[in-house]
Amino acid sequence: MAVYWGGKRYHSLDFFLKNTYGEKLYKISLDGGMTCPNRDGTLGTRGCIFCSEGGSGDFASDRKLTVTEQIECGKLRTAGKYAGSSYIAYFQAYTNTYAPLPYLRRIFTEAARHPDVRIISIATRPDCLDKDVISMLEDIRRIKPVWVELGLQTIHEETAAFIGRGYSLPVFEQAAAMLQDAGIDVIVHTILALPGEDLSMMLDTLHYLNGAGIQGLKLQLLHVLRGTALAAYYEAHPFWIPSMEEYFYLLGRCIGSISPDIVLHRLTGDGPKQLLIAPKWSGNKRLVLNQMQSYLKKHDIWQGKEL
Repeated sequence: MAVYWGGKRYHSLDFFLKNTYGEKLYKISLDGGMTCPNRDGTLGTRGCIFCSEGGSGDFASDRKLTVTEQIECGKLRTAGKYAGSSYIAYFQAYTNTYAPLPYLRRIFTEAARHPDVRIISIATRPDCLDKDVISMLEDIRRIKPVWVELGLQTIHEETAAFIGRGYSLPVFEQAAAMLQDAGIDVIVHTILALPGEDLSMMLDTLHYLNGAGIQGLKLQLLHVLRGTALAAYYEAHPFWIPSMEEYFYLLGRCIGSISPDIVLHRLTGDGPKQLLIAPKWSGNKRLVLNQMQSYLKKHDIWQGKEL
């Protein structure tokens, strides 16, 4: 029997937030002024193959501003579509634990002490989390809840090498375990339709994550963005990019294979339109989300149905 979450067929972030905090929370993307070991020469210089020059923080505020100023700017930007006053401070751009510990403590504390911030969400790499950093995040968690978002993308090492991820699966496992021991929620990023991966490989990743003790999951459609290494590869070696209907089929199979306990923070993603090479259809976010809901209903799909 299908289980619905506020009328949706999956355990959505919106449902989770309203049930946990009593209201919708709006996410404000922040730039902590960091780089990434995959960009500064430690592991590489261009980042992961799909990563734009903005380090996946293309929607973040100006890094020249203080954290408080960025939050206030984010509130102004969202004022036309969000009437509430509760926010998630999302440190999104680049690797947000890749800096000296005192600096990290200062910016995360500043965000946590903002009266309108309810949650601190930190996007980082598992190889940039050691015991000292996690101990500091435990301290921040005493002020406000902390989420850590890890860009796993896939469990398959051959694909991981192709996209230039720069760390092996055991590194992810160790970081996730340390975060969980510290009481910090773990949200994992995965990318669907990576070159060379078929549906069974995508499902392998999700089945693995069902048993990994994570709290949240982001399913990201692969975007080809201008200026990335992936764009150059796509031009030289065109690979399959799913149509919208094909993506809905993949997504439906994936949703049906995810544990109902895991909160789904994202089901597709929308790259900056000025950078988006493919798939062009993903640029119409409202249409995609509406059509996606219709597809799940039409095919009677719900989260965990295939488990």
